[in-house]
Amino acid sequence: MNIYDVLRRPIVTEKTTLLGEQGQYAFEVARDANKAMVKDAVEKRFGVMVLRVNVMRMPGKTRRFGRHVTKTSWWKKAVVTLAPGQSIEVYKS
Repeated sequence: MNIYDVLRRPIVTEKTTLLGEQGQYAFEVARDANKAMVKDAVEKRFGVMVLRVNVMRMPGKTRRFGRHVTKTSWWKKAVVTLAPGQSIEVYKS
């Protein structure tokens, strides 16, 4: 699996912005990715040293479209902790 297949997109919310100040960054990752794959992909893509990776499965949500009720698919989120003094430019202005 390619590193660009493992990391889908960065998750930018208020909570993840506060985590970024502590050296932690959140990404949506592929459903079949594991911790080792995520660590390798972040290190190669951004050129940083990863200390820890936490991967969690996020459940799908129920959505309504008029009278129809459907459910979105589940997805995986990874929170990556970097070595002290390192950072990732998640979005550029």
